[in-house]
Amino acid sequence: MVVPLAARYVAAAVGLLLVVTAGSSVIGTLIVPRSVSSWLTRKVDQVVNVAFVLITKPVHNFRRRDRILATHAATILIAQIAAWLGMFFVGFALILWPLVHGGITEAFRLAGPGLWQIGSDEARGGGQQALLDIASVIGIVTITLQIAYLPTLYTEFNRRENAVALLTARAGAPAWGPELLARTHYALGSGVSTVDTLPELYAEWESWAAEVGESHTTYLPLVRFRSPKPLSSWVTSLLAVLDSAALILSLSPSRAPVVPARLCLRAGFICFGDIARAMGFDLPAEPDPNLGISVSYQEFLDAIAVLRLVDFPIERSPEDAWPDFVGWRVNYEQAAFAVAYAIDAVPALWSGPRRHKKLPHIRPLRPPYGRPDGSAKTGADKPAEGPAGDPPATGP
Repeated sequence: MVVPLAARYVAAAVGLLLVVTAGSSVIGTLIVPRSVSSWLTRKVDQVVNVAFVLITKPVHNFRRRDRILATHAATILIAQIAAWLGMFFVGFALILWPLVHGGITEAFRLAGPGLWQIGSDEARGGGQQALLDIASVIGIVTITLQIAYLPTLYTEFNRRENAVALLTARAGAPAWGPELLARTHYALGSGVSTVDTLPELYAEWESWAAEVGESHTTYLPLVRFRSPKPLSSWVTSLLAVLDSAALILSLSPSRAPVVPARLCLRAGFICFGDIARAMGFDLPAEPDPNLGISVSYQEFLDAIAVLRLVDFPIERSPEDAWPDFVGWRVNYEQAAFAVAYAIDAVPALWSGPRRHKKLPHIRPLRPPYGRPDGSAKTGADKPAEGPAGDPPATGP
């Protein structure tokens, strides 16, 4: 069957559209230093995500799920470049179709060596040769940009994970806001509270949240780069820092580093919101304070019990502090839960639901009981059989 020349020109126009679409996606993803919406990369992310959801669905153990999901981000990167090169291949083949004497198969046969630089082409005339040269340049540039893109991703990943790893000693693994406050006050059983270090911590995480918000919206695959250790996650770590700031502002306002804590809360709220929206979640610019939070009042009381085990200075009653805590947490909870669910982060306490509904929430792991001989008692004269370096493991 001979296809009319007019139909071939229509196909060439479609091919040009494919080339322009793939090219704009490459430029927006790899070159433009800001979040650029691309339906192509969104579709790639959705397809890969569906595949990993199906693969991990029968896996009930979180550590096994984490090992499988560790390849998620790498799969997205490979799928992206495959989609771009595939669209360029089809696009240039359709553009060449009106210029070749054979059928569509001849156009694809001619486009392949031009784009991949493998095999030999049989270009006839200046038009065909020019198109093949353009295809070759685009293919080389796309692959080169993707390769150059990787060091940037891993540099940002390492900077992000350095802070996450440092937080483990303070907030446990997985991280939890009340645990952060308890361990900071307990100070490795030294008897000297280190609550006065919280202003510096909140200032560091304010800067960290601003940097992660910028880098993870610009390079969206970073969101799915998982921490080297299965019980660590950048999402639950930031959530723990924000919860600790909300707790100390609500329970001990005179001891709280008010300005650093508020700035950290604001930066974390913006970080989670920007990343969630870049991932395609429809979130309001300002959360509705009437929505409430998922943490129950009983869970709030359980957290206060953990703080009281180490005699954390609490100034307000739970009844008075609860409305303020809800008012702080409602700002960032919805966005944080959306991101945590999407990447299937470690199910830390107070971090929302996961894809596997029966997966239990994991409490922060603590060292066994016992303190080295001669170690100091805590400020509240805690007994020597307390845990080495961490608050008592009893309680909620």
